[in-house]
Amino acid sequence: MENLLKKNFLNTIYIIFLGVISSYSLPPYNYFIINFFTFSLFFIFLYTKRKKNLTSKSFFKYGWFFGFGYFLSSLYWISISLTFDESFKFLIPFAIILLPTFLGIFYGLITYLFSVFYSKRVISSFFIFSILFGTIEYIRGSIFTGFPWNLIAFSFSENIFFIQILSVIGTYSFNLICISLFSVPGVFILRKTRREIIVCFFFILVSISFLIFGNIKNDQFNSLDNIKNPFVIRAISPNISLDRFYSKRDEVKIINELITLSDPEKKIPTIFLWPEGIIPDSYLRDMSIYKDLFLNNFGDNDLIVMGLNSVETINNKNLFFNSMAVFDNKMDLIKSYNKVNLVPFGEFTPFENILGLIGLKTVANNYQSFSSGDDRAPLIIKNNEIDLSLLPLICYEIIYSGKLSKDNNFDYIVNISEDGWFGNSIGPKQHFSHSIFRSIESGKYIIRSANNGISAIINPMGVIEKKVEFGSTGYVELTESKITKSTPFMRYGNQIFFMIILIYISLIFSFNKLTHE
Repeated sequence: MENLLKKNFLNTIYIIFLGVISSYSLPPYNYFIINFFTFSLFFIFLYTKRKKNLTSKSFFKYGWFFGFGYFLSSLYWISISLTFDESFKFLIPFAIILLPTFLGIFYGLITYLFSVFYSKRVISSFFIFSILFGTIEYIRGSIFTGFPWNLIAFSFSENIFFIQILSVIGTYSFNLICISLFSVPGVFILRKTRREIIVCFFFILVSISFLIFGNIKNDQFNSLDNIKNPFVIRAISPNISLDRFYSKRDEVKIINELITLSDPEKKIPTIFLWPEGIIPDSYLRDMSIYKDLFLNNFGDNDLIVMGLNSVETINNKNLFFNSMAVFDNKMDLIKSYNKVNLVPFGEFTPFENILGLIGLKTVANNYQSFSSGDDRAPLIIKNNEIDLSLLPLICYEIIYSGKLSKDNNFDYIVNISEDGWFGNSIGPKQHFSHSIFRSIESGKYIIRSANNGISAIINPMGVIEKKVEFGSTGYVELTESKITKSTPFMRYGNQIFFMIILIYISLIFSFNKLTHE
């Protein structure tokens, strides 16, 4: 009995360790090579344990332990957002533990189902493991509001050539293939026939084909002519401390700081992109009081895009929104967008009425949840000098693969964010990596303005053309660009993911048939 308990304890430590180590493959570390060891060892562990006819209950806990270690190590920084308000500091230990505890359930479900659909054939179990892992990760990114953070695919965020395939298959499909690729050494170790070796070589060839495709796509992009834009898009990175939310800071002073940093010239029509929630105490409807301040500094053909809170009264009830607004230099509203994908427990509280009884409310908007916008559509902007269609993404919305917009007819993606809630942690770097993936998937430039984060111009190849480093102040601007075609992924979206799932299933049956012959 004592030996059994000791063995179970060691197994637990071992699996948690694999999860923790795997997290170092993610941004900002990007040691993707780690996953070839951790995922292969995890697959070997599950296969050999199931071979011994262990119960499915045991398998659930193995997956949960892996997920707990993985998310504990990679998402601890979320708790930093609770340090700004004294009334929420007591929740810090819960935030550190409860989030990986919850997310670990998804991985527990993976290993539980693996034990159910397990096959003695190594190849079949390998494909089953990949399908289950990829599918559950898709569900994690979709169910309720979805939280597709730290998919294992992001370990390749710095391998630009390798991830160009995102433009065809998207992040979830790529994530599925990554899981297979990382588990292939385990198949080689467990091999029983030549067919396992064939599978290993197949995924090596898949990897090579991704690199070849990436190089071809890169050459094609580089061969395109740069077109000088008749306008400038300038993304501001002010690096203003978040203490403005909790102190009586002069908003005029903040606006003057932003104007100085924006450095308006009035000669060239410019779209100035300011971060999310940069003026915390004013609502969208209040900005007209600063009309003279903007009129004196910006040109007639300049536009200012900024993140603001807005309020609408519907049926005698005030509804609050996290909005992106486009103003001219007279502070007349041109266009606006209300954020669709809200951050759970940050911008809205699920079951707010119930949780409010125990004091668990959002930290946003005077402790009242934001409302979600109806739809995300491109912002059509026209004046005497500018004719553009901009797809708005506020902060967290950049993380959703295949859910950008129903209308793919837009020129650029603009992303505004406030990353200061997470301090000097790995969180803002992880957040930024999503922009690289969205640019490749969409085949569009992304102009990103982040306060206390990373502001950048990212081209359709996912290459960072210009960047204001984390913790720095400044701006980046888009003055010229290349015209690219819509990507296959933007046309078909995550339908491609389900097609690849079907291909995987057909491979299981194909190899089973070969085994019987």
